[in-house]
Amino acid sequence: MPDLEIWGGIECSVNRVEGRWYDQIEIDGHANRSADLALIASLGIRSLRYPILWERVAPYSESEHGWEWSDDRLTTLQELSIDPIVGLLHHGSGPHYTGLLDSEFPAKLARFAHMVAARYPWVGRYTPINEPLTTARFSALYGHWYPHHRNDRSFARALVNQCLGIALAMRAIRSVNSDAALVQTEDLGTTYCTGHMKYQGQFDNERRWITWDLLCGRVVDRHRLHAFLLDCGISRAELDWFVENPCPPQIIGINHYVTSDRYLDERIGLYPTNSHGRNGRESYADVDAVRVLGGAYPGWRVIREAGERYGLPIALTEVHMGCTREEQLRWFNESLGAAHEARSEGTDVRAVTAWALFGSHNWDKLLTRTDGCYEPGAFDVRAVSPRPTALANLIRKSTTGRCRADGLDAQFREPGWWQLPERVLYAAPTPAATVPTRDGSAHGGRARPLLVCGSRGVLARALIDICRQRNLAYVAVSRATLDNSDATAVARICKAVNPWAIINAAGYVSVDDAEHNASQCMRDNFHGCAALGAAADARKIPFVTFSSDLVFDGLRREPYTESAATSALNVYGRSKVAAEAAILHYPKTLCVRTAAFFGAWNGRDFLSTGLATLERGIPYAALADVTVSPTYLPDLAAASLDMLIDGSFGLLHLVNQGAVTWADFLRCAAERTGIDSRLIRPKSLAECKLPADRPLYSALSSERVHVMPSLDDAIARFSREARFADRVASYG
Repeated sequence: MPDLEIWGGIECSVNRVEGRWYDQIEIDGHANRSADLALIASLGIRSLRYPILWERVAPYSESEHGWEWSDDRLTTLQELSIDPIVGLLHHGSGPHYTGLLDSEFPAKLARFAHMVAARYPWVGRYTPINEPLTTARFSALYGHWYPHHRNDRSFARALVNQCLGIALAMRAIRSVNSDAALVQTEDLGTTYCTGHMKYQGQFDNERRWITWDLLCGRVVDRHRLHAFLLDCGISRAELDWFVENPCPPQIIGINHYVTSDRYLDERIGLYPTNSHGRNGRESYADVDAVRVLGGAYPGWRVIREAGERYGLPIALTEVHMGCTREEQLRWFNESLGAAHEARSEGTDVRAVTAWALFGSHNWDKLLTRTDGCYEPGAFDVRAVSPRPTALANLIRKSTTGRCRADGLDAQFREPGWWQLPERVLYAAPTPAATVPTRDGSAHGGRARPLLVCGSRGVLARALIDICRQRNLAYVAVSRATLDNSDATAVARICKAVNPWAIINAAGYVSVDDAEHNASQCMRDNFHGCAALGAAADARKIPFVTFSSDLVFDGLRREPYTESAATSALNVYGRSKVAAEAAILHYPKTLCVRTAAFFGAWNGRDFLSTGLATLERGIPYAALADVTVSPTYLPDLAAASLDMLIDGSFGLLHLVNQGAVTWADFLRCAAERTGIDSRLIRPKSLAECKLPADRPLYSALSSERVHVMPSLDDAIARFSREARFADRVASYG
């Protein structure tokens, strides 16, 4: 059996929704970044699923083609010694002049495939259509994509047309290159169900194989779906054609996601309404099986099932998770382990594919609209140029280490969320097996922890809560436990904890009190930060600390970026400037400048207090001449951890994108929550006569990355939280 390989792939769907076209590689910018291919090569990837898509090359006419982009990219791939696995349709229905229900669709695709093969005769592997079953379901059974049909007959026609198109496309390609191989992909999951829904579960579990069964010529009279397809208007002659002209794949490409496995339950009242559907016979809920079934995650058994069913080589052709960074690492590492385990049992698994190398957009809405939802991959495109994430490092380790399944750093080897008992949201009427569990403590001893300093502060509490949610081991210490400015004490606790990184969320936070207590402010913000940074540097581990927008004087009227000169107006700001100078020369330091916090874990912040006051019908004064970049604590905590895990160091501005006065900030949130904003009383900074001078303008932006959601988005999410007065009272 050949060595296991790491392949790569780029999310490249081009789909139609109500006359609008969504092109993933245009949305994420890959269409205009030829340098992306060198980044892929730097990971050690030598086989790449790559799009030469019908809709992009010949969108309006079979006789008019634009090959320039394809010529450039395939030439570059040759120069980089990367072997493309060329895709011609990816969740698409074809160009303007055809569609999945067009009787000429298969022949038109075949003609395009022949032109591609003739132009690039050296290309040896193809996926003419990605996931025909999924595309047929979403386009012709569920109505999400063009042609937006919702019936079995349209579904069957769309499916058969695509499979016939694949077979004819490969015939056309092989007329040019007789050795061309078919890598046929399909989303492969298992359907679980209640006893009552067994009939539907059995049908779904047979239907999941239909793409490969048709191509392999297996859909004969005794096949479970043979009668179904005939009932849906597919002729016997059409089905017999596949039997007489089999086009078996050289590689079965399994696209398996944690949501691929489904659970069906007729008790729809137990599940959210968006999970309810019908099959023409009755209503039932269709939910992620991982949210219902207890026990160890069973999904990877589909590898062995496919191997046993077809006896053909297997590749995991999409391995991706739209989740937090460490969960992406865990999922990819687990897929490698599953591939190795299947190989050890005799299944011929050839490759694991790092999918969506540059991330994907709007899959949470099934590509039905563009609302800015982005899931990073090995690279995060929300930067000046694509930024390698921690996943890129794991892929690189895998390509250079003969694809071992032990490349994951120890601190991330806790179980993924899909293996934890709390993943189960709905109780199934089936017994649950034992699953890996946590002991409920902050650090159970299985992984090196983060050391979080300043555990009683709102930022530390946010970080701790996010660590718990993400199953990241941590040890949190308060000022009572550790004097950060005492180098000996810091060294002692580092030795005891042995952290893989230190996060400094401690410090003096009262800007006005600092004017009268400068020595304590400098001790906490400067000396404490410097001692922690030096300790991290001595241990050669990452260090994260937080600075402020108050390092600036506010004389400009455009957002301050990382390269802007500092000029603090008060003691607090000067303590942060001094701290930055003390630690930024360490190579593994990430210094995050941020601004005024709001949101969970901070019941007394400006926004929570202001809204609670307004909600009680009491006027509230807010500055109308001071412009800031308010920062939602959950977003800051999550983004800071992501940047730490990715190994991003240096100075970085992390705020929710937007600049607003305090008064307008409160007004926007009040209007979103239905609170009377007329009770807001605008006030000037001069009227406040505060002890500490403040900049009139301290909005932040970044010249490095934009990984935080917009301020409008953050306010919207904040507004969906609990009633403000109740939340504030809970902190009283």
